[in-house]
Amino acid sequence: MLYFAIIIYFFYNVYNYFFFVYLHNKLNLMKHLTILLLFVFSVANAQKELPNLTLKSLDNKAVNIKTDYSETDKLYVFSFWATWCGPCLNELEAISEDYDNWTKELNVELIAVSTDDARTQKRVKPLVNGKNWPFSVILDSNQDFKRALAIVDIPYTIVVKNGKIAHIQSGYMQGGEKELFTILKKL
Repeated sequence: MLYFAIIIYFFYNVYNYFFFVYLHNKLNLMKHLTILLLFVFSVANAQKELPNLTLKSLDNKAVNIKTDYSETDKLYVFSFWATWCGPCLNELEAISEDYDNWTKELNVELIAVSTDDARTQKRVKPLVNGKNWPFSVILDSNQDFKRALAIVDIPYTIVVKNGKIAHIQSGYMQGGEKELFTILKKL
């Protein structure tokens, strides 16, 4: 009889152990799925709007990202770049060649957002003056704008319409400006 009680006790503990592990794994799986869904939801909804930041123009004037670029149905193209970034300069040069056509055909404004830090910021104004770009340039020297949009690498371009981010483009390849213009026409 004692032998039978030991066997029953053993199977009862094995059953409870596996049930506990199964239940624990189910709860753990549910916890991981919940975290994953929250992450996906936050990424999907993250930065659908411009952040409310004030930066400086090349003329040292305050520019509020959210309020100064809020004209209804106007397309705002924010191109993040730096003086040391070759692909960034290539993209901005290519856009500047066609920018007159862009503005004639669309209600669009390009804003080149310099992400140069304190070390390289002194190169921005001479470079822009030398290039004679037809669009405005603002300075994101502390990279607050870049950080608010969770931008890792430049060149990085966002298109904003009615205060909402309508398109994102990361990187630049030759001809990318034509693709961007096609996308702008559809917005």
